[in-house]
Amino acid sequence: RDGLLRMVKSLSPKVVTLVEQESNTNTAPFFPRFLETDRKERINVEQHCLARDIVNIIACEGKERVERHELFGKWKSRLTMAGFRQYPLSSYVNSVIRILLRSHSEHYTLEEKDGAMLLGWKDRYLISASAWQ
Repeated sequence: RDGLLRMVKSLSPKVVTLVEQESNTNTAPFFPRFLETDRKERINVEQHCLARDIVNIIACEGKERVERHELFGKWKSRLTMAGFRQYPLSSYVNSVIRILLRSHSEHYTLEEKDGAMLLGWKDRYLISASAWQ
């Protein structure tokens, strides 16, 4: 991943966006990754959004394992070491997303932290989004 990021940086892109599941499936212990499996909302998300990822994480290793999510902090370090700097996020976009999320459920959260937007459900971050130059 680090080599790929350096190669992308050498292309001098105007902006690079990173949207990643906010989970550590690369090095986190197995058991904590699968707590709360009986919650209705979690089952719905897993069936409709994460089924392929879950199978890959559980059943595959080595070259066959393609799903290796990392937390935003790790990506931030990787991008910084590759020579990128964070690009400021729009407060207008943040407010529009917040309104849209609240129209679906009060349990969605949107937080700006360390230069990234973190989309969550209740008290758990699900996705991070950031922009880089």
